[in-house]
Amino acid sequence: MKMHIGPALRLTLVMLVILSVIYPLVIAGVSRLAPGGGKGETVTVNGKVVGYALVGQKFTEDRYFNGRPSAVDYNATGSAGSNKGPSNPDYLKTVQVRIDTFLVHNPGVRKADIPAELVTASGSGLDPDLSPAAAKIQVARIAKIRGIGAERLNQLVDEQTKGPLLGLFGPSTVNVLKLNVALDQLK
Repeated sequence: MKMHIGPALRLTLVMLVILSVIYPLVIAGVSRLAPGGGKGETVTVNGKVVGYALVGQKFTEDRYFNGRPSAVDYNATGSAGSNKGPSNPDYLKTVQVRIDTFLVHNPGVRKADIPAELVTASGSGLDPDLSPAAAKIQVARIAKIRGIGAERLNQLVDEQTKGPLLGLFGPSTVNVLKLNVALDQLK
């Protein structure tokens, strides 16, 4: 038994140093290479930070593109999904309320045409992106309110669309915060 305790204690101490000191320092060093230096990629307008590019924002005014709903009310300190399955009656009520609200604010859109991402929250509750289709379905509402041509708004969505990673992995996405900042800059 004494033969096994010594090596087990040494292994425990070595792993403790590796996993609680060395590994976090390596990850912190690698994060410095990421956009924002590991502190998050901020979006700035006129020298003022208006949000983070990788954290969903709440846009409720009809003059802006709405993002994906959040199960945590866009609270980045406690990201989480609702953990309710598609057969849960409470979840179905929530989704129906979101559909009804969307249809009120976007007259002329058929229920069947609403992309699911506009009425369901993401797993983190903080998804900053939409598909181009989810952005374009909102164009008519914004064009009417802002007095901007729908073709110009569709062009703006296309300009803000980011293709799949390396042209292969994942869908095309539109960052809602960056899209709304670009929308405000239209003349």
